[in-house]
Amino acid sequence: MTRSRDRDEAGRARNARPRDAAGRPLPHGAAGVERVPEDLVLSPAEAVTEAQRLLDDGLPFQAHEVLEGAWKDSGDDTRGLWRSLAQLAVGLTHAQRGNARGAVALLRRGTEGLRSWRVLGADAPAGLDLDGLTAHADALAEDIEAGGAGAVAAEWLRPRLRGA
Repeated sequence: MTRSRDRDEAGRARNARPRDAAGRPLPHGAAGVERVPEDLVLSPAEAVTEAQRLLDDGLPFQAHEVLEGAWKDSGDDTRGLWRSLAQLAVGLTHAQRGNARGAVALLRRGTEGLRSWRVLGADAPAGLDLDGLTAHADALAEDIEAGGAGAVAAEWLRPRLRGA
């Protein structure tokens, strides 16, 4: 029997399958980690705080979902920033999963976006440390290129979103 896509009350496609800590789908009915609600709306400061908590807990995929929510809810002035942060979190997810090529590609894409956003000269919202994040992601991408995703220590997948 072919299972149709999960849908919400309005008929929009939703993936209700549980996921493991690295965000990989598990079979229906399996125990997984708590999902980030698809309709979660947070202020920029709340989104950064929640994304940091998830990163600290070793859950970059879930941090990505929080940052993606902020991206989708942002205005034109910060949309590129939130998209770049979400891409960094996806890069961390790929590294966690052992996908070196995907990790490097998304880390580089995210840092490129952060650098482009910084050129605009606006202050980063919610105390984000864009220079620190960019330096961390650059170093992580170089380490992965040199030794593979498996050679990266778990703490490298937990960058600080705000300055120390």
